[in-house]
Amino acid sequence: MTKTDLIAAIAAKTDFTKKDSEKALTAVIDAIQEALVKGDKVQLVGFGTFEVRDRKAKEALNPATKEKIKVPAKKAPVFKAGKSLKEAVAAGKKKKK
Repeated sequence: MTKTDLIAAIAAKTDFTKKDSEKALTAVIDAIQEALVKGDKVQLVGFGTFEVRDRKAKEALNPATKEKIKVPAKKAPVFKAGKSLKEAVAAGKKKKK
């Protein structure tokens, strides 16, 4: 599903126009991103949690040259699925309203 598909799905499930759906989706994405940049966790009960985790520096191999390279430490955004989302995906069904 692309962002355009998601906007169309939001519009179909609400009384929003596609333009309003795009604004709403963009606002949600921006809010999540801003929270993660500040170091906050975004928890949507039943759906999942977005958070930032620290990745340690490590050594890796360049597959082309077999040369060892150093990979610097960094912060990475991660998503952990919630119980309801995991169960719905495992069962292959849509969430009940």
